[in-house]
Amino acid sequence: MSKLELIATSAFGIEAVTARELKKLGYLEQKVENGKVTFSGDESAICRTNLWLRTADRVLLKMGEFKALSFEELFEKTKELPWDEIIPADAEFPVEGKSIDSKLFSVPDCQAIVKKAIVEKLKQRYKCQWFEENGPRYRIEVALLKDIATLTIDTSGAGLHKRGYRKLVGGAPLKETMACAMILISHWNRDRVLWDPFCGSGTIPIEAALIGRNIAPGLGREFDSENWGIINSDLWDQARDEAYDLMEEDRELRIHGSDIDEEAMSLARYHAKKAGVEDAIHLQRMPVSDISSRYKYGVIICNPPYGERLGEKEYIDKLYREMGTVFKRLDSWSYYVITSNPEFEKLFGRRADKKRKLYNGRLLCNYYQFFGPPPPKLIYKNSE
Repeated sequence: MSKLELIATSAFGIEAVTARELKKLGYLEQKVENGKVTFSGDESAICRTNLWLRTADRVLLKMGEFKALSFEELFEKTKELPWDEIIPADAEFPVEGKSIDSKLFSVPDCQAIVKKAIVEKLKQRYKCQWFEENGPRYRIEVALLKDIATLTIDTSGAGLHKRGYRKLVGGAPLKETMACAMILISHWNRDRVLWDPFCGSGTIPIEAALIGRNIAPGLGREFDSENWGIINSDLWDQARDEAYDLMEEDRELRIHGSDIDEEAMSLARYHAKKAGVEDAIHLQRMPVSDISSRYKYGVIICNPPYGERLGEKEYIDKLYREMGTVFKRLDSWSYYVITSNPEFEKLFGRRADKKRKLYNGRLLCNYYQFFGPPPPKLIYKNSE
């Protein structure tokens, strides 16, 4: 299987960021759609993309795509696909599903039919009537969209946002993948200061430190496809060796995280240590009103409270006005703020230079981008 069709799934609104990551890894043949980027690669691409993609949710192996207007059609076309070339006799192969605007709207029925079709295919190959399913995991998904069925196998296992460092979770956590997307959209340069004044359990500063030191986000975890027979273990070893070689562990960074909540700061310190970047981040309990910096050029990236709960409006209104006052003092900095609050710009006191719709979990938000002046080129690295 020298050429595979793969899918990197992502949250709505950051597909282009994921596509940019794939291009940086050398996967140029790609198609960008809502919530996913389809690309081509060999077996090593499964290893490299799982280790390196910062904004993708999962990497899927695409088995086939076809029109299905009846359960019989779904069964027969699923059975035609080369499942026996991928799935061994002892594999565990659960089937999940989803259906949008399709005649085959019963997801449980679609899952059962796909499972049955795969079993029939494997029976032909392995000459047996029963599969114990006590071996490596191959999570299969049947996704129906407007009568088109796409069948995939998940190569990742746990979602790629699970880097392995966040063992404890504070309130309303921001996914690591979304934090990375916010940083990459900002085009933050690691020679500049980055500050998150609402850092909570530390996700944005930690992800920035991983980017700044070129540490592959998947190095601290395992993937389902590591146990697949179609991928030689040497490919995983090579991908990890490449990632370790590219790390810049001694790279000095100016990353700050602050929050008014001492418990959140304790979590942030714990997570930074687990991620191996505690020396790259300055974490301090501090209200947003106290923020100041001796550096002339920097970037603020933050996920402040949104005010989704009843009774919070007065507090949030005051907080957003305070942010506007404090950030204005850093008049040569750039600010990037994600919130679902529709009154943010009015309360902040300035219209964003650019807005981008993003989903934080299931919550539709705007990512407000306020651009400061670029640092003078002659003093860019030494005096900002």
